[in-house]
Amino acid sequence: MPSMRDIQRRKVSVESTEQITKAMKLVATVKLQKAKQRAEEAKPYFDKMYETVSSILARTGDVEHKYLKPSESKKKAVIVITGNRGLAGGYNNNITNLLTKSEDFKSEDVIVYNLGKKGKETLSRFGYDIREDYSEVINNPMYRDAMEISDRVLEDFENGEFGELYIAYTVFKNTVSHIPTMLKILPVSKEDSLSEEDRLALMNYEPDEDDALSLIVPKYVTSIIYGGILESVASENGARMSAMDSATSNADEMIKDLGLLYNRARQSSITQELTEIIAGAEAIS
Repeated sequence: MPSMRDIQRRKVSVESTEQITKAMKLVATVKLQKAKQRAEEAKPYFDKMYETVSSILARTGDVEHKYLKPSESKKKAVIVITGNRGLAGGYNNNITNLLTKSEDFKSEDVIVYNLGKKGKETLSRFGYDIREDYSEVINNPMYRDAMEISDRVLEDFENGEFGELYIAYTVFKNTVSHIPTMLKILPVSKEDSLSEEDRLALMNYEPDEDDALSLIVPKYVTSIIYGGILESVASENGARMSAMDSATSNADEMIKDLGLLYNRARQSSITQELTEIIAGAEAIS
């Protein structure tokens, strides 16, 4: 059995850890409330934006446009959104696993536009090409940040550096439910959720489809990126709050167990001292 001093030191250490996890849980809870509100307020707009623009682009027909024409490049680009910090359970690993454990996103065929230091660290180890790193955006995401990322990826798409664009982010369902998701942004398939009648009803643009698409597509991509960032930030704080709550509960259980162990060691020490005193007294008499 460990000595009382060792047990006491261990107990003090766990108590200090418990105080830290409690503080981190409170911080994550406050951040979650703000991030959750922003994500929930923005979600209806971005969901409808994706649904509407996907439908428009799927009905566009054989329009020759820089954002819609097929690319000869076989590479895929993925906007990967993780966190800048750990201690959030499996939040970061769940996103990177979408790439590292998929046969469709092998490192030699993928270009990564990264948001989040944890994602960059993991994907770099697996040999992925980190084309751009926007990790600072996660700290305080703004719509103009999404516009900057959108401009860059669309420029590279137009230049033929990749043929497909995806976003890997975490869908925020509620405080304890977060779903890692890989969403295809471009190009939009003509077969995406359109009936035969809808496929025949091609979209008409006024005054010119080239000008209209040059305005619509960047807004569409920017909206998807910004919505993904907001949902990911809310999911990260929800995951961290849950992880810290679990860590606090585990620490509390360990403190109770160590308290029992300390009392047993103390009782054993007292019993041993009494035995030695009695034995000494008997020897004298």
